[in-house]
Amino acid sequence: MSHPRSQQRYVVSGAASGIGLAVARLAVARGATVGLLDRDTAALAAAAEALGESVVPIACDVADANAVKAAVDQAAHWLGGIDAVVNCAGIDARAPLEQLSDADWARTLAVNLTGPMLLCRAALPYLRSAGGGTIVNVSSAAGLSPLLHRTAYCAAKAGVIMFGKALALEVASDGIRVNAVCPGAVDTPLFRTSYEQSDDPERDLEAIRQRYAMRRIAAPEELAEAVLYLSGPGSSYITGTALAVDGGRTFH
Repeated sequence: MSHPRSQQRYVVSGAASGIGLAVARLAVARGATVGLLDRDTAALAAAAEALGESVVPIACDVADANAVKAAVDQAAHWLGGIDAVVNCAGIDARAPLEQLSDADWARTLAVNLTGPMLLCRAALPYLRSAGGGTIVNVSSAAGLSPLLHRTAYCAAKAGVIMFGKALALEVASDGIRVNAVCPGAVDTPLFRTSYEQSDDPERDLEAIRQRYAMRRIAAPEELAEAVLYLSGPGSSYITGTALAVDGGRTFH
């Protein structure tokens, strides 16, 4: 299937690896320019080198309001504006609630929930100046259906979904659409931490596969396709939705 060439200008957080990198790669392949935001400077430099002149790498901790504002301003200046925002940055915290530290709870919510808010807030003036645009927040299937010992992660990801719905109402009159993508298990560095350190990684990986109707782990590129769909003209009448791209986990 062929896709139209895009002239969109993207800002993508968590762009140095995983879903964020896959989104940036696919956007560039379809003609977009992209501001890459990530706090991992080495991975960010490698991503920028691989993607070439269509991207600009910007080091940024999405939980830092001042850093986010500066990064968005820098990206908008380099891109000549912003048409699409994609919030992919995220971290996990696995522990029973009574063993979860205050710091881990706070950091998980700061990156996974406050981070998207900060990036959206900083980008809204640019989206309005462009005459409208799109925001896609990467939530999780864990925002739709809970996981054991992941209270902070599930709470943050569920919050991202409702944040996006509320924001969609707020900015619809500006021609800005806001949606969420809710991935299931995706083969990313963050996902691999959920099983690689166990005493039997293959057993644990198979247990994860069994939660899914499709019995497999997604590739990041499969999520990137969903993100670009919600960022493009083919989804022009879609806003405020949470699209499960999860191999059937949340209904299975």
